[in-house]
Amino acid sequence: MSSQTMEAPTEAQAEAVSFVAATAENSRFVPGRRPFFKYRDLGVAAATGGRLRAQVMSAISGMTEPTGWHVHVCDAQFIYVLRGWVELGFENGVRERYVTGDAVLIPGGMKHNEYATSDDVEILELSIPGPMDTRPCDAPPGAAA
Repeated sequence: MSSQTMEAPTEAQAEAVSFVAATAENSRFVPGRRPFFKYRDLGVAAATGGRLRAQVMSAISGMTEPTGWHVHVCDAQFIYVLRGWVELGFENGVRERYVTGDAVLIPGGMKHNEYATSDDVEILELSIPGPMDTRPCDAPPGAAA
């Protein structure tokens, strides 16, 4: 059995992160990228000085059409499907339906498209850093619109 030693954070690192506990009662809904989702902010961006953002995206209704190919301006976007499903396509040719319990780490700048969701989809989304811009882009060669 191997052991792994982790160094304690420096004083500056510890000060840069504050404690936050988000509950259904104390977290607030914020504007988001897509009209078919509502976005519940979990307070992580404020607690980390913007280094990490965490939101729960919940369907208002299922998607009626794909979002279109786009990229996110960030280091990474992580999604974890809490309920329902989402169908995503990526510039590397992967197109798959992700269901409850599935997780995807999308590198910043990777072209992708959301094709469809269930009417009850709920997704935990993290981004590094917290601010994440979305920009439309051309479809990769050979990809469906």
